[in-house]
Amino acid sequence: MPDRRVPELRPEWGETLARQDYKRDFRERDTRVHGRDSWKLERLQHFEEQGSTSWDAVRRGDWDEALRLLEGRRAALLAMGRQDEERQSFFHRVRVVQRPLTAYVHWELHSLRIRAECGERIRILDAEALADSGDEEFGPLPEIVVLGGRTAYRVIYSETGVPSGAVRYTDPDLVLRWEDYIKDLYRAGEDVHSYFAREVEHLPPPTRNRSTVADEDDGNTDSPGRTHSAVSGSSTHDLVQARDIRGGIHFHRDPDHRDTTNPADTAPKPRQLPADVRGFVNRVDELHRLDTDLTREAPDRHEAAVIVIAGTAGAGKTSLALHWAHHARDRFPDGQLYVNLRGYDPGRPVTAPEALHHFLTSLGVPAPSVPTDPDAAAALYRSLLADRRVLVVLDNAATAAQVRPLLPGNSGSLVLVTSRSRLSGLAVRDGARRLTLGTLPEPEAVALLRAITADHRPHDDPDQLTQLARLCARLPLALRIAAERAASLPHTALGDLIADLRDESALWDALTVGEDEDADAVRTVFAWSYRALPAHVARLFRLLGLHPGPDFGLYAAAALAHLTPGRTRQLLDSLVGAHLVEQSAPDRYQFHDLLRAYATDQAHREETPEERHAALRRVLDWYLHTADAAQQRLRPTEARVPLDPPADGIRPTALADYNTAVDWAERERANLLYAVHTAATAGEDRRTWQLAAVLWNAQAPSAPGADWLPAGHAGLAAATRLGDDRARALLLTDLGMGCTRINALDDSLGWHRAALALWQGLGDRLNEAHSLNLIGLVHLHRRQLADAAEHFDRALAAFRLLDEAQWEATTLANLAGTHYRAGRLPEAATAVAQALRAHRALKNQRGEGNALRLLSDIRREDGDTAGALAAAQAALDIALNLRDHRLEGFWLLTLGDAQRADGQHTDALESYQRSAVLHRRLGDRSREAQAWHGTGETYRRLDRPTEAAAFLRRAAAAHHDLADTWHEALALAALAAALANADPQAARRHRQDALALLAG
Repeated sequence: MPDRRVPELRPEWGETLARQDYKRDFRERDTRVHGRDSWKLERLQHFEEQGSTSWDAVRRGDWDEALRLLEGRRAALLAMGRQDEERQSFFHRVRVVQRPLTAYVHWELHSLRIRAECGERIRILDAEALADSGDEEFGPLPEIVVLGGRTAYRVIYSETGVPSGAVRYTDPDLVLRWEDYIKDLYRAGEDVHSYFAREVEHLPPPTRNRSTVADEDDGNTDSPGRTHSAVSGSSTHDLVQARDIRGGIHFHRDPDHRDTTNPADTAPKPRQLPADVRGFVNRVDELHRLDTDLTREAPDRHEAAVIVIAGTAGAGKTSLALHWAHHARDRFPDGQLYVNLRGYDPGRPVTAPEALHHFLTSLGVPAPSVPTDPDAAAALYRSLLADRRVLVVLDNAATAAQVRPLLPGNSGSLVLVTSRSRLSGLAVRDGARRLTLGTLPEPEAVALLRAITADHRPHDDPDQLTQLARLCARLPLALRIAAERAASLPHTALGDLIADLRDESALWDALTVGEDEDADAVRTVFAWSYRALPAHVARLFRLLGLHPGPDFGLYAAAALAHLTPGRTRQLLDSLVGAHLVEQSAPDRYQFHDLLRAYATDQAHREETPEERHAALRRVLDWYLHTADAAQQRLRPTEARVPLDPPADGIRPTALADYNTAVDWAERERANLLYAVHTAATAGEDRRTWQLAAVLWNAQAPSAPGADWLPAGHAGLAAATRLGDDRARALLLTDLGMGCTRINALDDSLGWHRAALALWQGLGDRLNEAHSLNLIGLVHLHRRQLADAAEHFDRALAAFRLLDEAQWEATTLANLAGTHYRAGRLPEAATAVAQALRAHRALKNQRGEGNALRLLSDIRREDGDTAGALAAAQAALDIALNLRDHRLEGFWLLTLGDAQRADGQHTDALESYQRSAVLHRRLGDRSREAQAWHGTGETYRRLDRPTEAAAFLRRAAAAHHDLADTWHEALALAALAAALANADPQAARRHRQDALALLAG
């Protein structure tokens, strides 16, 4: 084996390129590479093994639980870049042992065996050449790229892991050294299959808690020439992706790399704490109390410690929590999680499931893999934090219910909660300790003022600073804003500033009843700082209080204020400098909840109703028309809603391509939903229904199915108030499709029939045909095949009459599905072939993928497994290119069926599991159950009846809950077959139940 050291690659040896320049340069040089391989060395990735809890589930025979517990670990391994997730059906990587076979490595190796049994196979990925990848980022986050021995790049990443540029190297000797080094990584060592067979097969089973786990056959049925699925061990070092691998892989250890045998050390370590507070002073007693609470935890405690920092608004709860968290973060080596729960925002607070989604993705779980069921998400979260020391900061919690699902289950972690409430329920039920934060003592309040103003006005009189502190009620938020204003006016006497503040305070005394002196003091300081703003900055501040959601982007703010983006950015910078607005990301901003409420109040005080409505209409129109632009990229074949020109000439944001539209839709998902309800509350009925209707086709492809439904109901109510039957029919149609996605089929049928009646009354033949087709789909879901075929035939005739080629092809495919389910394969094959040709001619990717899915099923039934695999994989590639998780999950079922028919059982398990995870997130319980059914059937083929029965029971129970008698009967029949030898009596009972369902 070559003893080759990593070649040195200093930045000064190359030319630094910005992100766009790197991408352009890469493409230009890549096109000139002919006849030589291009290579990538991927970035260091980390993940954690689950360990004993997974084995406990295996010992119980609960493979579903084992899958769930391992999902987070798998997700961390597989989340190697969104681009790879978009392109590839499966996310496999090579992992290689680089340390002695200690007891821990034994556990690592056997954990691989668990994943193989659960469909979590890790194997070598035959990646396409870089030049053919077409990815914006050129594959899954490469660290080093070598192009044909001519050019090398070292990609530069920002602190958040986003590629920000690259260093280009063109020295021939240096580039060739790197090419040789990466090739050595691919060539060196032993064949992975042989290594696994020699080292792992003969290892004694690991012992844990004095119980022995039996080694089990993974059931792999690799055909000649295929790479074995199992790979030995674990690596915390670099990972390699190769075009073709003909031997094993070995890693040369980086001398600076720290080896570890602690699984927690290789897990993703989030670092989410916002920046520490500048100029934090005093609170010495409270900081000491937090230190003491941390160190005196009872040794027999099994749950996470919880500390609640309670206090009035503006008391500095968040500042104290963050300052202490930064001070104590070294005590939590496995990371720090942070979320603002917005419990006291004027808008909707962050729910526990939303916070769990944020935390799980931060811990390495891909967004599509986060369970939609809150209990399942909380269980996965606790599993990910088991045996780890993590600090969790839950800011601005309003209720214990917001907090409780976010508590880790282990004793090594600490949860720090800030709230205006005492959250007594956490103290009683969860053993939380409470630290009540009052106003600052007078000397500390003066010290805070001095810390901020000293560099600008060092000679202020201490007595006057004391007066200023008293006027601010010694509340840190008010003190900071007052100090910032004083610092910005170094030539104005402090006495004059205090006089102004006293005048403002007197005004508030006249306007309030004095029930909450602290709140009045904070509002006084807000007003004092606000009135010092230039008029155009103050106007933007108050108009931002009208924004529908709690955070906002630059262009939405520009629309509100009717200003150019450049001018708006300047004004926002002024607000950030005055501590009246926080900048959360580039061109993204948010309010403190008190300041948002104050801004809203000022808008109502100072803007006339006409001005407020005009601003609201501008921002609503910006969202509406930008969403319409997103629809043109995301769903170009869908009819657009006729829209009036945007108010005041507002220009929607241009979305250059499909991926840009997806990114915008994901980023603005919450604000778009808020916009619908804000429009409804404002009495903007026309904008309400238009926003809801446009949003249906402008949703991010990964959005959960139930997300849009409340907006749809609001839109339908608005259209009803307007007496607009066309708008009503459109929203009824969308609601029907939305209910189909979450398997509310009775509701779906009701909405579609109501829409059909309206379209018929309006004489709209095209939309009448759409309703017929959609009603047919509901019947097809219910396996009411005669009714489905009758509606499809009527829709097909109407589309042909109207010369609607695309919808004719779509309905043909639906009719083909009906023939297929009825066992009429020749008719199904004819219809799907016509549909496929039409969709390809129309360049309709979604339609083409659906036709390919059906073609795969038909070929599989005809015994053409190779053709079935090819069609299913082609369909899946389309779904991945579209970043459409709903289609991906559905078409993975078809791929799994084809793989199972071809004897590729481990591949099939992977497909079914990925499908189940996606459908769980999307809230589609029916297709999730179909994935478990496929998993059970695959285990039955592997002659593993216990595992098969576990999955099939789950599938049957889910279908029973959904009143899906056909699929329930199929699951029961398969369960009977799985239990035929082990429990003939139970098998007979399940078979009889299946027959009864089919007969009934």
